[in-house]
Amino acid sequence: MDKREDNAETNPETAGSSSQTTAEECNVTHFDVVISGGGLSGALMALSLSALLDHQQKPLSIAIIEANPILTDPSRSFDDRVLALSHGSAEYLNSVGAWQHLENYAEPIKNIHISDRGFYGKARLYAKQQQVDALGYVAEMAVIGASLLKALASKNNITWFTPDSIENVQWHTDKVDITLTSGTNLAAKLLLACDGAKSPCRKFANIASTSRDYQQSALIANVATSHHHNNIAYERFTDTGPIAMLPLSPMPNASQQSEGRCSLVWTLTPAIAEQMLTLTDDEFAKQLAQSFGHWLGNITHVGKRVVFPLKLVQASEQVYHRMALIGNASHTIHPIAGQGFNLGLRDVAEMTEIVKNALENQQDIGAFANLMRYGQARQQDQKQVITLTDSLVTLFSNQLPPLVAGRNIALKVLNYVPALKNALVKKTMGY
Repeated sequence: MDKREDNAETNPETAGSSSQTTAEECNVTHFDVVISGGGLSGALMALSLSALLDHQQKPLSIAIIEANPILTDPSRSFDDRVLALSHGSAEYLNSVGAWQHLENYAEPIKNIHISDRGFYGKARLYAKQQQVDALGYVAEMAVIGASLLKALASKNNITWFTPDSIENVQWHTDKVDITLTSGTNLAAKLLLACDGAKSPCRKFANIASTSRDYQQSALIANVATSHHHNNIAYERFTDTGPIAMLPLSPMPNASQQSEGRCSLVWTLTPAIAEQMLTLTDDEFAKQLAQSFGHWLGNITHVGKRVVFPLKLVQASEQVYHRMALIGNASHTIHPIAGQGFNLGLRDVAEMTEIVKNALENQQDIGAFANLMRYGQARQQDQKQVITLTDSLVTLFSNQLPPLVAGRNIALKVLNYVPALKNALVKKTMGY
């Protein structure tokens, strides 16, 4: 593969004439970059690359292929789930021009309370101690998606193919040929797979993946509470599973200003999660109050409840010939620390930096050597986050007495040892 790349780079005239003939014969539309998937990772990837200039100081030509009719019905791609954005993620969204469309709808996390119900262990993390206004932010996926689409709307170098999907991919020395289900033929120097945990591009390239079922489900709902959240995010470990209560901005027509609105992420066994779906809102509110406690007063309203199975999915390789995996196509992790989207965002940032450096040095943006740098650069961060979430799942989803005692001691130590606390906070802030 390296040899083929070398041949393409040392014979640009031959490679270029071959591609031109193919385009004339097959009606192929050429792009610098084709992005498979127009969800959060794909839209952000396109936005991040859109400001880069090629060797002739022209913006890169970028195509986005998205199966859902995202431009006319964004709800098909961006649902009501809520995401925690780290401080670093917010800074990056600001740098690419999306934060201005999002900041009024993103609720700051000023403090984080971690506790183990029925035990003494607890830890408190404060934004002021880090000399920042917020440790992170909370926003609905639909709002984040809308902000990305607004930012992309002003870009003239972005072409959408939606609703459409990839039917076939053929890899060549100097390009990738892509056939869409609509019959459209595309070619690109670089294909970026932002197409989720079941990535079609990953399958086209025969990149293996491992999947580990946590035997857990996440029950997600938005709830209202009698006490305002005061911008505190709660991570509460209970005998039925960890409960995250994340502060949300109030609804525009909220009847009581004193009432709080939170996003609930409750990790449960699949059987208990399904049972929770059968309860009435009042019955569910009582169950939640019993497990979470009364940190936020009473549960006054329960929104739509949705259950998602939890699995760890990891691709065996990050890159292929003229292709790289981004976000969930590379790794899908447990939501216990709220790091999934933030990890994928750092994939986007690193790939953008790799492409930028290649352009500045007049290199082929799809050269395998450059893509390998991406894979190597992302390896440590991904490993650290996956290890962190795996450890938390094991430690806080188990009621064995030695683990209960160990985690409570760990929480106490974390709370009173500044070096450990600062290390954890920096990681959760995305640095």
